[in-house]
Amino acid sequence: METTTAQTKTSAAADKVSLNPDALNQLLGQMINDLGASVNGALVVLGDKLGIYTALADIGPATSQQLAKKTDLHERQLREWLSAQAASGYVSYDPGSDAFFLTPEQVAVFADPNSPAALTGGFYAISAIYHDEPLVAESFRTGAGLPWGRHHNCLFCGIERFFRPGYQANINENWIPALDGIQQKLNAGTRVADIGCGHGISTLIMAKAFPKSQFCGFDLHPTSIEAANRHAKEQQITNVNFSIATAKDFPGNDYGFVTVFDALHDMGDPIGAASHVKQSLQADGTFMIVEPFAGDSLAENISPVGRVYYGFSTMICTPGSLSQEVGLALGAQAGERRLRDVLSKGGFTRVRRAAETPFNMILEARA
Repeated sequence: METTTAQTKTSAAADKVSLNPDALNQLLGQMINDLGASVNGALVVLGDKLGIYTALADIGPATSQQLAKKTDLHERQLREWLSAQAASGYVSYDPGSDAFFLTPEQVAVFADPNSPAALTGGFYAISAIYHDEPLVAESFRTGAGLPWGRHHNCLFCGIERFFRPGYQANINENWIPALDGIQQKLNAGTRVADIGCGHGISTLIMAKAFPKSQFCGFDLHPTSIEAANRHAKEQQITNVNFSIATAKDFPGNDYGFVTVFDALHDMGDPIGAASHVKQSLQADGTFMIVEPFAGDSLAENISPVGRVYYGFSTMICTPGSLSQEVGLALGAQAGERRLRDVLSKGGFTRVRRAAETPFNMILEARA
C-alpha cells in the first residue's frame, strides 16, 4: 500500500511539470534544422557525384531547364534538387528570373576541390556512418569495437576528400615551418615516416614539396595502401613508397622526421605507438602530431566543431580504438593534456604546441 501511494505521488508530481514553450520551440527548431541538414547531406553527395555543382559554377545563373541541358540530367528531378539546395542555402536562387547560381563562397565549399573551404568529402564520410550504424550499435552492446577496415567504403574516400583541403593549405605553408629546423632538414634531405597515412594525401603533399627527402607511408589498411600507391603513380611522385604496417611495427630506425595526421587518437595503444616512433627517430629527430582541435574538458568542446568531432568519434574513432590491443579510446576530442601524457609515457620529454587552426592542433615532440 505504501509503494502504491508513493507511485501515485510521483505520477501526480510529474503531471504538474509544465514544458517551457520557448525552450521547446528552440529545441524543435534545432531538430528541424538538423533533419534538413541530414537529408540534404545525401543531396550534397548526389550533386557532387553528378557534377551539378561544377556545372552550375561553370554556366552561371541558369534555370533548371538550362542546367538540365548542360548536364544531360532529368529536368524535373534536377529542379527538385535545386529547390532543396536553395532552401538549405547551399545554392542561391533568383525568383525574378527563376534562375539558380552559386556565390563565390558556395563555389569554394561545393565546386572547387582545391579550395581550403571544400567540405563535400565530409558528407561521403557521413553516408558511411549511416551504413555502419548497426555495426556500431553491436559494439555498444559488446564493447568489442569496430575495426577501421570493416567500415563502408564511402568512409575511406570521404576521409581523404574531407582532410585534403586543410592539409593542402597548411602542411607545407604553416605546420612544417612552425617546427624547429624541420623545413631546413627536409630541404636538405632526410627520411620521413608518415604513420596512419590512409590514402597517402599527407605523405604526397610533403613528398612533392621536398624532393630531396625520402617518404615512407604506413597504414594497417591494405586497400588504403593500394590507393596511396595508385595516387603516387598518377602524380608521378617517385620519392615516396607506401606499405602495410601498424604504428607499433613499422620498419626503420633512422628517420629524421615522423608524422601522424589525425590518427593517434584512433590507435588502440597510442603510448606504444609513441614509444615505437621514438625508437625509430634519429637522436635529433622530430615527431609531429596533428590532432583534431580540442580543449581538455567537455565544457570547452561544446561547440559546432566539437559537435562534429564527437559525432565522428562516437561512430568511428572510439570503436576503432576499442577494437585494437589495449583500446585506450582517446577519442577525437582528447585534448592537449591527454595527448601530452601519451607522448610523455612514450618517452618524449619535450612537447609543445607548434601551431593550430580552428580544426587542428599541431604538437612537436622530441626525445
